[in-house]
Amino acid sequence: MFLTISLLAKKVKSKHIMVCMESVVSGHRTNMIRERLGEKMEIIRFDPLIQQDSIYKELKKVKSMSAKYKPITRPFRPVSRFAIQ
Repeated sequence: MFLTISLLAKKVKSKHIMVCMESVVSGHRTNMIRERLGEKMEIIRFDPLIQQDSIYKELKKVKSMSAKYKPITRPFRPVSRFAIQ
């Protein structure tokens, strides 16, 4: 009885995943956490190799996060800030 219940139960997918972000300018990499069903991330962050802000694009998925995980909210900076001045 218990064997059939465990086989029929579906594994719950996590709501968040950890992704590897890579700087377009220098190739510096960092990890970020985003929603699993969300679009690929593209953000502006400080790049320590060039000592300036640069665009980071999502490179690949690293791992799924547990259901207990609660993401830290950070202020959103739009990509348009990086436009040619």
